[in-house]
Amino acid sequence: MNPYVRDRINRKLDTLSDERLYQILDYVEFLESKYAEKSAPVANVFTRFAEGVEDKLRAGGVAVSTVSETMGFLNKAMGVLNGVAQTTMTVAGDVVNAAKTAADQVGAPPPAAPSTQPAPPVVPPTPPSAAA
Repeated sequence: MNPYVRDRINRKLDTLSDERLYQILDYVEFLESKYAEKSAPVANVFTRFAEGVEDKLRAGGVAVSTVSETMGFLNKAMGVLNGVAQTTMTVAGDVVNAAKTAADQVGAPPPAAPSTQPAPPVVPPTPPSAAA
């Protein structure tokens, strides 16, 4: 998207009420459904859930201020859940790496311990006697 157009649209949107912004959102979604050249990026599960709640509240005729306040709470909760999910992924990655390291060490031959005794002398085999 052209950054100049985006900035211009954002300046215009900053002057509008939440009720008008929801009308614009509806119109943008309509335009997207009719004319989008590429699909929108897939939102994560938390974002899809929050947008579903928002759509249900709006369809139910809930006041715009209530929808905005609810979405503010949901966004804070999503931030916490995203942090938890990210931490979980990090911990899981650390566990996998530790397991791989342990598996590699178990499968590898043990390191040779240095010997403190001299090696026994090599004695050549004696040939069998011909007296038989």
